[in-house]
Amino acid sequence: MLNSESLYMNRFSVRGVFIVGDLLDDRQHLNFKWDKLGNIALGRPNLGEEVPVAVYRLFEYSMGDVLAHELGAERAEELTRRAGVKAGREFARNVLNLNLDKKEFLAQLTQKLLDLKIGVLRVENADLEAGIFTLTIGEGLDCSGLPPTGELVCNYDEGLLEGIFGEYTKADFHVREVDCWATGAKTCRFRGRQA
Repeated sequence: MLNSESLYMNRFSVRGVFIVGDLLDDRQHLNFKWDKLGNIALGRPNLGEEVPVAVYRLFEYSMGDVLAHELGAERAEELTRRAGVKAGREFARNVLNLNLDKKEFLAQLTQKLLDLKIGVLRVENADLEAGIFTLTIGEGLDCSGLPPTGELVCNYDEGLLEGIFGEYTKADFHVREVDCWATGAKTCRFRGRQA
């Protein structure tokens, strides 16, 4: 068992960077699985399950800011993408029917993203047997309406798609955004290929 001093030293022993090690075993809320989302209907009987996009972005972009200032921009983007992969895999396992053929699966994914107000998915091409796809997400939760910065900002979505397509195909994917609202496009375009 760790005392508070050794816990502090273990967590912050390398230039202020959090060292995970064995600490996750003591912090179950950090081990994300779908059931960790809880019973939202029970917990929010008056407010319900939906929140404004601004509240979602408040969390996402403030977390990104802190990660970038603590770890650097590239590491922050990598960690955001990895969180998206984790979320995408859990989303696929718990929300999507992974036994559908490709056409039905893509139709289901399109409808789920629409129903959950994540975005409007359009498949430009998808050859999952060859391990490649290009798709767009319009009215995206992460960036639609942001001021132009000239940057591709949808790292979480890259990971989300990696996780979803990886879970469906049982192969690892590499997904990158090539067009973004923040670069002046009116929709985000993603290209994926099997890793």
